[in-house]
Amino acid sequence: MPTNSQRRTTDVTRERRGVVAVEFAIVAPILLAITFGILQMGRAFEMQTLLDTAAREGARFASINRDGLLASGQTANQKLINDVKNFLASNGIPKNKTTVTVKSHTNPTADFNLDDAANDLKLFDVNISVNYSAISLQPVAAGADYTLHSKVVFRNGRATISQ
Repeated sequence: MPTNSQRRTTDVTRERRGVVAVEFAIVAPILLAITFGILQMGRAFEMQTLLDTAAREGARFASINRDGLLASGQTANQKLINDVKNFLASNGIPKNKTTVTVKSHTNPTADFNLDDAANDLKLFDVNISVNYSAISLQPVAAGADYTLHSKVVFRNGRATISQ
């Protein structure tokens, strides 16, 4: 037969188990919300870094000798845009959801032709944008969607090696 002190200890243990369950029920949703928020923010930062890298690598293409790199009938602008979209697609950003433009740095509304000799050594911008809903891990409400942007300024020119 248990003594009074043993019964009190058992009662306190049972009461404590109930308190722990209630505390967990209150704290668990908050912890889950914080965890999913951290995952979403991490995904957004990762995608922004990918956009920045793609813009930089696409623009770098314009500074190298493009002889032999272009397919028949392909322009340097088309190759740059295609390469950027392929890079992003290989990292989980759909091609059809990505916008890539090559614009003049001095006149951001004007397209920049990388093949035009008159544009050699001039600055240009590579702009990339994608809606967050296209890369989000969970659905985004239409009113809460926003666009991730990346832009890099580069000089159109090919380095020549002097003999």
